[in-house]
This record gives sequence, structure tokens and C-alpha cells, in this order.
Amino acid sequence: MSVKFLVAAFLSSTIAAAASAQALTPPIVQPGDGAEDAKLKQLFYDSDEASLKRNPIEAIFRGDLRYADRLGDYLTDEYLAAERTAIEQDLAVLEGIDRGKLTAVDQIAYDVFKNRNETDLAGYAPAIMKIERDLPIDHFQGFQTFYPDFASGKGAAPFKTLVDYENNLKRNAQYAVVLDRAIALFRQGMNDKIVQPKLVVTNMIEEFDNLIAQGIDGSTFYGPVKTFPAGITAEDQARLRAAYAEQIRDVIVPAEQRMRDFLAREYLPVARTTVGLSALPGGDAYYAYLIQQRTTLPMTAEQVHQLGLSEVARILKAMEVQKQAVGFKGTLAEFFTFLRTDKRFQPSSVAQLRDGYQAIEKRIYQRSPEQFSLTPKTKLEIRPVPAFKEKTAAGGSYQGGTPDGSRPGVFFYNSYDLPSRYMWEMETLFLHEGVPGHHFQISLAQENTALPAFMRFGGNTAYVEGWALYAESLWQQLGMETDPYQRMGGLNDEMLRAMRLVVDSGIHAKGWTRDQAIDYMLANSPMARTDATAEVERYIAIPGQALAYKIGQLTIARTKAKAEAALGAKFDPRDFHAQVLDTGSLPMLVLEHKIDAWIAAGGGAAN
Repeated sequence: MSVKFLVAAFLSSTIAAAASAQALTPPIVQPGDGAEDAKLKQLFYDSDEASLKRNPIEAIFRGDLRYADRLGDYLTDEYLAAERTAIEQDLAVLEGIDRGKLTAVDQIAYDVFKNRNETDLAGYAPAIMKIERDLPIDHFQGFQTFYPDFASGKGAAPFKTLVDYENNLKRNAQYAVVLDRAIALFRQGMNDKIVQPKLVVTNMIEEFDNLIAQGIDGSTFYGPVKTFPAGITAEDQARLRAAYAEQIRDVIVPAEQRMRDFLAREYLPVARTTVGLSALPGGDAYYAYLIQQRTTLPMTAEQVHQLGLSEVARILKAMEVQKQAVGFKGTLAEFFTFLRTDKRFQPSSVAQLRDGYQAIEKRIYQRSPEQFSLTPKTKLEIRPVPAFKEKTAAGGSYQGGTPDGSRPGVFFYNSYDLPSRYMWEMETLFLHEGVPGHHFQISLAQENTALPAFMRFGGNTAYVEGWALYAESLWQQLGMETDPYQRMGGLNDEMLRAMRLVVDSGIHAKGWTRDQAIDYMLANSPMARTDATAEVERYIAIPGQALAYKIGQLTIARTKAKAEAALGAKFDPRDFHAQVLDTGSLPMLVLEHKIDAWIAAGGGAAN
């Protein structure tokens, strides 16, 4: 796993957590396991144990605190070498296991492990790694985008004991070191003529300005010492408050200031005016890799682009139907303007957003038993996006909880630029980020202790985001979008994912400009300019990630249609959804093979 993909996993909705604050237990032999199954599970266990030691922040997200006093050697040659060596060693051991002698479930696990490691290994090719290293952070995939919240007392890092507070101080010091390492890598990129676009640099400068402007008492990093759990003495509380304040003043803010000043004074003047990867040396090959890595399918940029154009055309026709349903007399473009500007669609307060999402959650849960026999135990909370990152954050997002219930899953809604947070998009957004989207999929995976750790806590974007987009398509079955404006919101969200195929490939393979991409999105949807701009700048910063949504959704929908046709009256959506969800995140081809086998066995509930 490259550093950039590692940080992206922290920022994405695929973040998950382990069941308890300790290491996973060694593999247990299950009924039906043979010698090859035992070897495979030992490989998974050994690989995971070694990975957690190299990636202590990932361990903390999973509730494993054995290495909680460290951040990791991220952005170093030693880290990259260790990651690559581990992949090569794991694949060598896997090759010595006879797949044909494995149980059906372990064959799936074998395929997922092989696919993941081979894809990750391809990312260590010198030409790809050169770009990865020369562009160490951006405004979506930088440590500054996730770590402050992680260490805030409200994130994944625990603050239950005195040791937790001391460990956080140690990690915070290493956060400052990572920022300095990023500066050195940016300078290498300047020498290689591989630099970020100016707009990405400007966004990063603004992020660091926001963090620095918090001061000491208002710093996100000061959050843990504003309240303390029982058991920490008054003397220790006073000592910790002083230590946190001193570290913020003398270590964290100076490191952020160094990065901010470097970006503004040295890097921005040489940053590029182009925005696509094709403008970089080796950029075309890098984008080709990202397409395969993100979609888990052997698609080309041109195939992605054409698929996007066809989906946009199809959805535009469906939008015309909704326009007629509400009796709007103008053109579709005029209808988009009406949806963007009419005050009836604009929330009057943050509380209205919060209450609205809570009501939507209640309605969905009333109907979910009709579609799902398999549901998570993990609870879900609804919270606003933290203020320091709301400007560049998505309209909604999800962070996984712990299956033991010590930390719930969280649906974050964004209240920045309140007039652009349209009421008509709320139902579809919650279906995607909350229930039955990310919350169901991520929670069910991590609660399934029969799966190896990499399938419980890892994942590929095509499956994770594909499932969430597929969840939006269940609007009718779950009693949502009965109002034509809400249905228009559902189509708008689907249109967003279709446009992503066009715009992402347009930017990185066809030379599209930022403004060209924004104009395309505004012409084909009722998105607000604020959201369209944030979306386009996201595609510029994290190429290829946005492709996975529609590709994954179309794959799941295609397997469902195949199952319905083959099974006829025996088809039960509850059984199908259980099949899709009960083995964690799968590459698309592995998922298709699994559903084919289920169909061949006659369908029905899982044994």
C-alpha cells in the first residue's frame, strides 16, 4: 500500500475498526478446514500482524493499542521498502497454497488477497512510485486533513486512560515530523518537474491557515484536555493541559507554519496551471494504473469516458420525467436553476438538517427488514462535519465505528454554505452514507469475525462505494423519494456519479480544464456551483477515485438482474443482499464469481 492510498483509506468512508483494544486472536480451525485452509489463515494472520506494526494508526482505528505510542514511518524510503517486501513475501507464501483444496469461503478469501496484493505491488513500479512520492499530500489526502480530528478527543484515538493521553503527545510530535518529510518530498518533485496544480496548493495553504488560526485553546489538538475521564487526578490534568498547550505552541503550530510558508513562498510559484495527470511525465501510465486500482477492472480511460457519456444521457431522460411530474414548464436547464435557487429547498438552520436526517433514518429502518435479513449491531450517530474542514469536505460522509459498540458509526453532514445544502438531496445522501449504504456494509464486514482481518477492515473503492451507490437505488423499496423533488435528488446523485466518469477521465486523459469540468457538471445537473467546484477539485487532487462508484454500482446491479432472471420466483432480495455483504469488500470479478456460484446452487439464504 502506498502512502497516498494509505492516507486516502483513512479519509474515506472505508475506515473500520476492530472489536476490541487488543490484537486479533490467532486463527481458529473451522469445521471443514483442511491443511491448506489452516496455512491460508495463518498467512492472513501473520500478514495482518506485521502490517499493523508498520501501520500503527491503522491499528488504532481498529481498536488495537499495542503500537499506540507511535505514528509510523510514513513518507520514508524505509517505509516504502518494508511495504513492498511484505507484499512480495505474502504472494510467495500464497503461491505455495493449493487453492483447489480450500473451502468455498477460503477460496474467495484467497482470490481477494491475491488480487489486492498484486494490485498493490503494481503500484510500486518505479514510474508510478515517482509520482506518488513527489506528490506526498494534497487537500484531500494529506495528514493535515485527517490527523487533527483523529487526535481531537472526538476521533478514533482513545482518551480513556493516562497512557492514552501520553501516547497522543508522542504521536503529535511525529505528526510534525511527517509534515517536514512532506516538504522534502515536494522539493524533490520540484527537481523532477512533478508538482501539484496551483489550485490544490492554494487549498492546502487555506487548510493550514485554518489550523494555525485556531491558536492554542481553540486548537483541535487541545480538545482532549478540555475534559477528562474519571480516574485522572487533578495534578495529572493540570500537567497534561500544560503539556498539550506547550506542544501546540512549540511543535505543532511551527510545523504547520513551516509547511504553510513553504507552500506559499516556494511551491506555489512553481506549481502548474494544468490540472490533469496527462500533463506530468509518466502521467498517462499512472492514470491507467489508478483506473485499474480504483475499479478493480481492466478498463481504459476511453472506455470509462464513453460509459459515463451513455449514463449521463440515460439519466437526463429520467430527469425530464421528474420535471414534468412537478409541472415545471421550462427547459431542463431552467429546472436545474429553479432547484438551485428556490428558497423552499434551502434549509433554514443546521438543526433542520440534523432533524431531517434523523427522521429519514427512522423511516428507512422501518422498511429495511423487507430488503435485509443481515443487519449490523453497530449503532449510527448523526453529526456535523468538523468546522476546520467543512469547506472542502463532501456534503456527507461516513466513519466506521467499532463492532463492540464502544464507538458508533458516524454519518457526517456538511452545513457549510447552508443555502447550497438542498433539502431535495437529503434522502439519497443518507441512503448512500448511512443506511443501508456505508453503515451496513462497513459494519457488517468488521463484525464478521469469521473473515480474515484484511477482508473485515480493508476494502476496494469499487465495492465500498459501488455498494453505497447501489443502496441509493433501493429508494423505492425503502419508502424513500416518494416526493418528485426528492426523486430528482436521487437522480442528481446518480448523475453526479455518471458525470464523474466523464469529468475525471476528461481531466486526466483528455486535457480538460477545471472550468470546463465545472461547466459540464452544472449543465447536466442541478448541483450548486459550490458543490460542483469541490467535486472537480477533488478529482484533480485524487485522480481515479471517483470512477469506482458507478463502476461498482453497475456491477452489483448487473449481478442482481442476472440472479433475478435465473432464479425467478425463488429470488429474494434479502438473500441476494446477504450474499453481497457477508464476505466483506470484494473485487468486482470475485463478486461476480461468487454470485454466479450462488445462482448455480439454486439461490436461497446463506448456510
